[in-house]
Amino acid sequence: MPPDRLISPARRDEDTLSEPSLRPQRLTDYIGQDRLKENLKIAIDAAKARGDPLDHVLLYGPPGLGKTSMANVVAHEMGVSIKVTSGPAVERKGDLAAILTNLRQGDILFIDEVHRLNREVEEVLYSGMEDFALDIIIGKGPSAKALRLNLPRFTLIGATTLLSRMTSPLRDRFGVIHKLEFYDDASMKEIVRQKARVLAVPFDEAGLDEIATRARGTPRIAIRLLKRTRDFAQVKAQGKITREVAREALKMLDIDQLGLDQVDRKVLATIIQKFDGGPVGLDTLAAAISEETDTIMDVYEPYLLQLGFLDRTPRGRVATRRAYQHLGQPVPDRLEQERLM
Repeated sequence: MPPDRLISPARRDEDTLSEPSLRPQRLTDYIGQDRLKENLKIAIDAAKARGDPLDHVLLYGPPGLGKTSMANVVAHEMGVSIKVTSGPAVERKGDLAAILTNLRQGDILFIDEVHRLNREVEEVLYSGMEDFALDIIIGKGPSAKALRLNLPRFTLIGATTLLSRMTSPLRDRFGVIHKLEFYDDASMKEIVRQKARVLAVPFDEAGLDEIATRARGTPRIAIRLLKRTRDFAQVKAQGKITREVAREALKMLDIDQLGLDQVDRKVLATIIQKFDGGPVGLDTLAAAISEETDTIMDVYEPYLLQLGFLDRTPRGRVATRRAYQHLGQPVPDRLEQERLM
């Protein structure tokens, strides 16, 4: 995923180093995802009433929606410690054994990008999740011995942006599975308002609304835009974020009123201007804009599809009437006729 896109939902260094106070601590502090919060609260309350660890939880959905934040919230609600790692970081079975044997009763192990676990590591994890034990082979050949290490009862919280790439045996071992959805406008506005207060940024409501509506329903992007607008306001506008200040800041960042950046508009413009609105094959489109096909499919297309600017057809990608209107291009007669039919 291109690292230089401000509106990329993928985690960047600035997100990792973000102020800790920007993360919610309790379910009541977590804005949006109401169905997820309700279901998790029931599971947490039931586990605490029994005195048991929480069942293993799998959170999936697009990047930047708060899976890591929710894992930390669950740990706070359960009153336990959380150990954070990622699938690519656990390279060997010994790495996993070291992590699991250092957990205490009831602790939470959070594995981000759990779909990227090494297959050998994943197979060792099965017995840890089911039996709370690790089966280890010591030595080689005829003298090899099997040793079982008992583990404390812990909770694994896995997070993935690609549920389809998880193996069925791993996915089936999670008792609680939930999807995080893109946030609606009301939730996004409340998130931006909350973060602005934490950052002690002077603002008016219209200024924050302008940021929220351009954040693509993704809190991670909203926080980045808020910080960039804060910087602009401090240098150019006596520090206060108003609607006019926000619009000017976001204009400088080349982010339009729907949250599209230059690359998004380039994808649409290429389909419209070079291929008469489509259909155009993915490989051809990738060559025309000098991008990888996977990047177009996984990075650029999802939000364009969500806005209704792009259609996927058996013959290729097609720009919709909304895409023409957004770019200020005349809508072809064929699309107007389809609308009237």
